[in-house]
Amino acid sequence: MQRALWSGAISFGLVHIPVELVPAENRSALDLTMLDRRDFSPIGYKKFNKHTGDEVAREDIVKGYEHAPGKYVVLSDEDLKRANVKATQTIDILGFVNAAEVALTYYDQPYYLTPGKGGDKVYALLRETLRRAGKIGIAQIVLRTKQHLVALLPMDDAIVLNTLRYGDELRPIDDLKLPDTDLKKAGISEKEIAMALTLVDGMSEQWDPSQYHDAYRNDVLAMIDQKVKAHQTKTITPPQQDAPAAGSAKIVDLMALLKQSLAAKSPVKRVATESKKSPTEGPASSAKISHLPVKQKAAVKSDSNKSQSKITKTVSTKAPKSAVAASKTTATAGNRFDAFAVKKSHATTTASKRARA
Repeated sequence: MQRALWSGAISFGLVHIPVELVPAENRSALDLTMLDRRDFSPIGYKKFNKHTGDEVAREDIVKGYEHAPGKYVVLSDEDLKRANVKATQTIDILGFVNAAEVALTYYDQPYYLTPGKGGDKVYALLRETLRRAGKIGIAQIVLRTKQHLVALLPMDDAIVLNTLRYGDELRPIDDLKLPDTDLKKAGISEKEIAMALTLVDGMSEQWDPSQYHDAYRNDVLAMIDQKVKAHQTKTITPPQQDAPAAGSAKIVDLMALLKQSLAAKSPVKRVATESKKSPTEGPASSAKISHLPVKQKAAVKSDSNKSQSKITKTVSTKAPKSAVAASKTTATAGNRFDAFAVKKSHATTTASKRARA
């Protein structure tokens, strides 16, 4: 079981709940060792006396407060505890507020509170009271040498203590350059908001933290494994030129991007649209002949021209003039960037004139 960092009691009116504080985080950051690049020896950090330059042993280090230049008041752990015994041993609840009123920027570090000896009943009482009231308790606790503002909130069977930042510890947003809250001034239309809301609705799901992982850490570990297998344990990879940052390109049409995002989230519609395309049209047909020699490409294109010409003659004979004109327009507009399409359009126009004659 995780070792408790602090033990004391929650002060709840006249009720005292003995509790212990346990870290709630389980950090999995990469444990990298600093090395000397000349011989790859580990680098150590020493605590030394700034006057003599001599290394100082851990047991000889004490805490001090500089009350004047070069003059200190030495404080032991017992001194720091005696300054305010109640504050160092009590989580004093100051009041209860709605959780939604506390902005996320105030939350800092989570801890679990566990009941101390004989505190199960009152612990359960506070947990259930917080849950039914829909409130969080605002309290203060002294950890090490600082008094923290904290929030007490129920989570499953536990009470979580989350340290909060004081108001003066957050920078104001007044000096930040932010878009105007007036949508018209920000250049946002109601159609764009409606489409964005549709996208959010389509991507909404139940919160499941187990599906998220530190993919970057896994990729770095995989690279380390590859270097070990390739015996590149002491090879330094040279720096690469900085690539342009993702999303740095200028957004020309926000609506078009939203439509593309919605289309990407609708595979059924996308498949249905693709199935309507002719297998001989578009980039796919060009890709099929791109690998052929020049003479074979010319032969394939020639056969395609003849086949397309026959089809056009048959259609134009039976179709009215308006349909012929529409087919000319579609053929020209849809393939204006392709030399093969120009030939096909020319053949279509000639066939149509003969048919009308």
